[in-house]
Amino acid sequence: MTKEVELDVDKKYFVYILANYTNTVLYTGITNNIERRFFEHKLKTNPNSFSAKYKTNKLVWFEEFNSPIEAIETEKRIKGWVRKRKIKLIEELNPEWKNLSS
Repeated sequence: MTKEVELDVDKKYFVYILANYTNTVLYTGITNNIERRFFEHKLKTNPNSFSAKYKTNKLVWFEEFNSPIEAIETEKRIKGWVRKRKIKLIEELNPEWKNLSS
């Protein structure tokens, strides 16, 4: 018996990278609502989280996906990269490391 996964074709998924103010710490995450998720990071809704501890509240890169599976695979792949490769990815889209949430 196989289980079918029902996908909402109108739903969007995002993989994103946050940086701290000095761009020395990077956080990679996934969400289906990037505006809400960024706001949660900024408000530190989970004060014990990595992003709260290291103050990663600047959105420096994101990519949108239609498939949650693709988004999860991309997040895992990026999390496995060395910092230098993540920086290259960020700078292809955002060479000045501006906050893209503004």
